[in-house]
Amino acid sequence: MSTAPHYLPISVHEYLAGERDAKHRHEYVEGVVYAMVGATNAHNRIATNGTVTLGGQLRGRSCQVFNSDTKIRVYTPTGTRFYYPDLSVVCQHNLPTDTFRDSPVVVVEVISESTRRADEFEKREAYLSIDTLCVYILVEQAVAAAVVYRRQDSGFARETYVGNDAIIPLPEIECELTLADLYENVNFPPPTVDEED
Repeated sequence: MSTAPHYLPISVHEYLAGERDAKHRHEYVEGVVYAMVGATNAHNRIATNGTVTLGGQLRGRSCQVFNSDTKIRVYTPTGTRFYYPDLSVVCQHNLPTDTFRDSPVVVVEVISESTRRADEFEKREAYLSIDTLCVYILVEQAVAAAVVYRRQDSGFARETYVGNDAIIPLPEIECELTLADLYENVNFPPPTVDEED
């Protein structure tokens, strides 16, 4: 698939066909294809830690964890989208031949300054529109902290977890995610002058 901008929208079928053979991953937003940029070592370490931690807790159960190579399909009022979250947990499974998942229960994105706007706004709104989604977790890359959007009867409530001692309960899948596990072997950048003040 070409990474050149497409001036005419492409179909979902064209996107999925092109993505099968693409050298790099692309996200799809209502006919427009966006090339994904590479992640830092810290980003990948955090995402891998989360995948391993939840995968171990879900071993032998019907819910399964998927890494950032698995697309999530989202239907919005304005069209179809495909995103690659850093990890997802799915309890209702698609056909084995599909290259995406439709019904995540938990979605985790590791955010950085370059992805913050999309993760906190565009993707959050899209993910929260999925009927099966119970928890959306935004994990910081430069400090041990996470923001959780958890489904309640009246919508999603925002929760904040800070520091290695914090534990994110996930009763929706009978698991928990500790920040100590998420940030194992992650070296944070030194604080800037502004952060020290």
